[in-house]
Amino acid sequence: MTDTRGTTITVTTPDGTAEAYLTQPVPDPDNPGGPLPGVLLIMDAIGLRPRIETMADRIASWGYVVLAPNVFYRDGDAAATSPSVEFLDDESRAEFFAGAMPRIRRLTPDLATPDLRAYVDALHARPEVSPGPIGATGYCMGGRLALLAGATLPDDVAAIGMFHTGGLVTDTSASPHLWVTDVRGEVLAVHADHDRSLPPVAIARFEHALSSAGVTHHTTVYPGARHGYTMSDTAEYNHDAAEHHFAELRKLFARTLH
Repeated sequence: MTDTRGTTITVTTPDGTAEAYLTQPVPDPDNPGGPLPGVLLIMDAIGLRPRIETMADRIASWGYVVLAPNVFYRDGDAAATSPSVEFLDDESRAEFFAGAMPRIRRLTPDLATPDLRAYVDALHARPEVSPGPIGATGYCMGGRLALLAGATLPDDVAAIGMFHTGGLVTDTSASPHLWVTDVRGEVLAVHADHDRSLPPVAIARFEHALSSAGVTHHTTVYPGARHGYTMSDTAEYNHDAAEHHFAELRKLFARTLH
């Protein structure tokens, strides 16, 4: 894997300042090359923590500048909104989410939309990021936010990765599956077949919405995977499913961002 260098920066949003992890390949002194495409990595509900930074580094090693913001900045910094221990059992995970759910519910699409604009603008403002559309990849609730970025910033987001993303289909007028009519980027979604937050009927409705809207997409259901399968600091981690996600995401960005 190409060496990467990461640092913490701040992004100014309409409601304050969000810390974010920024990472990119270490330039080859003999062949420094030019600016690289940008990628917005939107964390899961557990927060901005070492696992997210490791994932961002891996994506950056493919030849991208990756920004992973703390989307819960209104509720505190990453240290305050992320756990200090790994969730290697269901009990510790349940205990964390009992306290985290209020901030998850507070991050509505109306609040998130201007934040997403600020994160994308922050990427575009980096001299090491090339002009043109970016990619977005999201996990759990971050998948919904990646889809929202594609819907609200269609000229800026050329690729959308969504992994173990629940709650994509609801009976309300704000259901995420209805956003796809505004998406112009390519969508990659890898669902988990043991995900109670996205049952088979919802997967089918989401697929139908993408097809009806004419969105270029590739959706699959990974067998034997649980919600959160990419997160190695939780009990839901599935190594084979996580590696599949990395392989498919790399191919998505290769065909859309270069």
